[in-house]
Amino acid sequence: MPKPNLLLALLLALAALTGLYQPVSAGNAILEKDTTQPSVLITRFKFKQYYGGVVVISATLDNLPDTLQFILDTGSAGISLDTATCVRLGIKLTPTDKVVKGLGAAKTVSFAMDHTLKLPGLTIDSLDFHVNDYELISQVYGIQVDGIIGYSFLNRFIVTVDYDTEEIIVNSKGRYNYPKGGQLLRPSLTQIPLITAPLRHERKTVTNRYYFDTGAGMCLLLSSQFVNDSALITNRRKSRKIIQTEAQGLGGKMQMSLTTIQEFRVGSYSFRNVPTYIFDDRTNITAYPFLGGMIGNDLLRRFNITLNYGRKEIYLMPNTHFKDMFDYSYTGLIIYLIDGRVEVTDIIKGSPAEKAGIRKGDIIMAVNNNLGSNLQLFRELLKNVGTKATLLIARDNDLLIKKLPIKSIL
Repeated sequence: MPKPNLLLALLLALAALTGLYQPVSAGNAILEKDTTQPSVLITRFKFKQYYGGVVVISATLDNLPDTLQFILDTGSAGISLDTATCVRLGIKLTPTDKVVKGLGAAKTVSFAMDHTLKLPGLTIDSLDFHVNDYELISQVYGIQVDGIIGYSFLNRFIVTVDYDTEEIIVNSKGRYNYPKGGQLLRPSLTQIPLITAPLRHERKTVTNRYYFDTGAGMCLLLSSQFVNDSALITNRRKSRKIIQTEAQGLGGKMQMSLTTIQEFRVGSYSFRNVPTYIFDDRTNITAYPFLGGMIGNDLLRRFNITLNYGRKEIYLMPNTHFKDMFDYSYTGLIIYLIDGRVEVTDIIKGSPAEKAGIRKGDIIMAVNNNLGSNLQLFRELLKNVGTKATLLIARDNDLLIKKLPIKSIL
């Protein structure tokens, strides 16, 4: 998961959806005789992973030469472009009254109408991109995020995300044989997949529906309304740690709580001590009580995932990351990549970072003698719970050395 001391890019739905899903046991992926034409391989191409398992793919638009970077996001009900990217490329925008809902805000958006997306070995035409400002998301990941690819792409094909080989595999719609050893889910699916899953905490088990969101760089996100009404955390003195942190939503910075949930199950696969964010769903993006929250990609990346939207199926195959330890590290240090420098944008009150004397506005020049501005590397170096990281910091005209203890949320 992204470290709890970091800003998250939580990329949520355009609209709340309804329905249920039914799990199907592994080995029974083909349930009835299918007389449709067999699916055929169209293309396969590499992707890059960023913290929290978020998938970034490269593509071009129309006949423009620029290579653009898109997040692959099942939590997007369409497809979108960054505002600055549209300005840079001279793409015409059409104002609309359509509303995008996300964490902390809801707002109307413009569209870039009838464009062609070119992926390696695949061209997709007649796409209408909604346009949003992804500057903060770019700063969170330390790369230029030019857009988000969601339902408008996924609905046209059978798409497999292979985290072992870091490849996207695209097949045509049709009769498809899933590999043995995994599990088939039948989510509710209009534009964003919803799955039903049980959660156990403090001797209480509660079942609810969740967005299946590969665009969210975290494990699990619950609305505080769901947590409170379910009485999941009843005695804070005896329950697990609850740490205050923040995340990035459509409306800007949001305060959140971070804790661990004793057990969460996806299909028949069970995960224990799952790092979990709890947020006040002011814009009702989770449509509580219909939904309890969302499952993010730091949990989902533990499977190779086949998205077969035409049949309303998702196939999960445990991969080599299935038993990876969750990231329980906590420093309270919020960092972005801004103008090519790793900048401290906030410090959580009472956190190890505050106690170490690190301040908002500091520039991190090095972590443990690793000089540069590699945001992803710095975050990896700040995961080693129980150690102290050595930070070289630029503040005003001075260079400072700070020792930062890395604590655990367990």
